[in-house]
This record gives sequence, structure tokens and C-alpha cells, in this order.
Amino acid sequence: MTTSATSVSPTARTLWRRNRAVLLACLLVLLAAVATAWLARDRSEGRRLDPRDTSTAGSAALAALLEEEGVRVHRVTTADEAAALATPRSLLLITKFVADPAEAHRLAALPSDRMLVGDQGNLDILAPGVKPEETVRVRSREPGCALDQARRAGSAHLGGAAFTAPPGATGCYPSGDRPTLVRYAEGTRTITVAGDGEFMTNLYLTEDGNAALAMNLAGQRPELIWLTTPAPGDPGYAADQVAGSRGRDLWDLLPPGVGWAVAQLCVAVLLAAIWQGRRLGPVVAERLPVVVRAAETAEGLGRLYRARRARDRAAAALRAACLDRVTPRLGLGRAAGPDEVITTLASRTGEDAARLRTLLYGPAPAGDAALAELAAGLDAIEDRLRREPPPASPAPAGTA
Repeated sequence: MTTSATSVSPTARTLWRRNRAVLLACLLVLLAAVATAWLARDRSEGRRLDPRDTSTAGSAALAALLEEEGVRVHRVTTADEAAALATPRSLLLITKFVADPAEAHRLAALPSDRMLVGDQGNLDILAPGVKPEETVRVRSREPGCALDQARRAGSAHLGGAAFTAPPGATGCYPSGDRPTLVRYAEGTRTITVAGDGEFMTNLYLTEDGNAALAMNLAGQRPELIWLTTPAPGDPGYAADQVAGSRGRDLWDLLPPGVGWAVAQLCVAVLLAAIWQGRRLGPVVAERLPVVVRAAETAEGLGRLYRARRARDRAAAALRAACLDRVTPRLGLGRAAGPDEVITTLASRTGEDAARLRTLLYGPAPAGDAALAELAAGLDAIEDRLRREPPPASPAPAGTA
């Protein structure tokens, strides 16, 4: 007689059934970590519209194309540097937020043509007559104007702000009835204002006619003075950082990934709570480690009352317990008042109503003997009532 060997090792199916909940929770945590890491990545990494920055927010590609076409690009970060290079044959491209009115007046007095890109401070000084009216979405727009630089470029990513243009200005890439790019002449200079600079960034330069529009506008002069936000190591970097930190709250000072880290932690805690709470069911009665008889509990409570001389609380407890037992036998509800209870109880037991009122609603006993007498009186009332038959229930309406 032969017997077949039976393996007692767990199979892959058994392991899967046993551990699938844990594996699923780990997978969800991993997916949450990947999602939060992707969302928490700094999309503004780099120096926005900086001609030396090669990140998606920078404009190094545009600067390289302009230099290949023979335009000399001068990257500056202060008004002093821009003034030292400004000539009537140059274009001052301002992508830095100019917050200081004195600096804005100095830049406006330079003999160069001016081009302002994106959100700008002191726009009334740098581009008189141009007023931003509303914020609009950045998207691909058609030129919709006769400006040669825009017409040759075709559609481009513009938006950010829609302007009211001064008389005689040319407005292009409209949003509704307001342009997002304005060009006009001021004496011998031309001033160009663009509501947003996405079309000049490395990320969008190759889409639509963005590269053509950026080169047509920024390459119209042989010298390009590009005023950008200072980077570490540039003149004025510390002052610019201090000016930019005004009005910031405590949340702005936290690293950018803190919020997503907290969100990831909340997701992990929620998943752990679901995992641990999946088997919640009805309350299970468990055996107490020590069983205490009701008589012992009552005796211990009485001793505590006696030790604290709390005869008032003891009397109140006795009277409340007596009323809880008496009122149902009298056919009264819990909301019955003292007068109703005394009247019904007196008619049922034949006791004096004044004595019943003293027993059930009277003052606290003055001593231990009075408390014992009160307890005996209440017991006597219950005993007498217990011998009486309970009141008959009223017959339902409509029955004979």
C-alpha cells in the first residue's frame, strides 16, 4: 500500500488570499506617494523669463535664437545696468516686476524702445495710457490686428491680462474686445506691452507661432537689454529678495513640499484607519474580571454618603428610586407632578397626603436617625402599594 505525500507548504493562492489586503494597502500608499510627488514638483523651478535659464520657465532658447540672428543680448538686473547700455538703437525688454516708482521713472526716461512682458508694477509710468482691465486665460490666440510682427507670426500663446489701449495704439491677440498685446509710439520710441510671457519661455517657444512672435518683437533692434529678476550672485539680489518678501505670511515661508507631505500623511492615516476598521461589528459583551454584587455596590455607596455626611444626597437617591418604582404602579407617567403623585398615592394607600408629601418631597433629614426613618417610611409605602392590584388599562377607543 502506497501513500501520496501531501505538501503542507502554503501555495501562491493561499499567500495571495492571506496577504492581499496588506499588499493592496501598500499599493495604494505607493500610488498616493507617486501622485503627491508628481503634484508637489516645483513647476516654477528656475528663473522665469531669464535669458540664462534653461528650465521650462526660462528663456535661454529665445536668447540663443536672437544671438544667432545677430542681436546682442545684454542680461541686466538693475536700472543702473540698463541705463549704462541704453541707446536709441536698443530695445529694453522688461520681464522683472518693477515695484519701485523711482526705478520705473528712471527706466521710462531711457532712450530705448520698451517692451514689457507679464504682470508689471507701475505700468502707468512704464507704459502711459495702457491699463489692465481683466485677467484672462493664456491660450492660443489669433493676431486679429494689422501689426506686421504679429501678422507674420500667426497664432501664439497670449493672455494673462487684457488691456485698454491708448488712442492710436495697435491691439493684437484680443480676448473679447480687449487686446492682450498692445503697441504704440511715444515720440521716437515704440512701447510694447504683452499680458503674459508664456510664448517666450523654453516650454512654449516651439508651439504655434510663439518663436516667430518672440523674435519679431524682441529682435527689432540690434541691441537687446533684457531686464530680469536678479539671481543669486547678481547685483541687487538681496534687495530684490527683501522687497519680494513683503506681505508674505507664515505659510509662504514654508518649503513648497510641506503641504503635499501633509496631504500624503493624511492619505496614509486614512488608509490605515480603513484597513484596521474593516472588521468592525456589533458590541461584544465580555465577562468582567471581577463580579460585584448589587448589594455590595449599594452598601459601598451608602458608606461613602455616611463618611461625607451627605444625608441630603442619600435622601434624594432614596426618594428618586421610590418614585421610579411607584409611579408605574399608579398608572402615571414620569412627567407626573408632585400634586398628582400625592393625590393618586393617597387614594390608593389611604395614607395621609401631608405625610406622603413629607416623605417624598420633604426637606433633607437632619440626622442619621431621621434618614433611617425616611427609608423605612418609603419602604412601607412601596410594600402597601405592592399589595394593591395595579390599575386597569383604559379600553381602546371604539370597543364595547
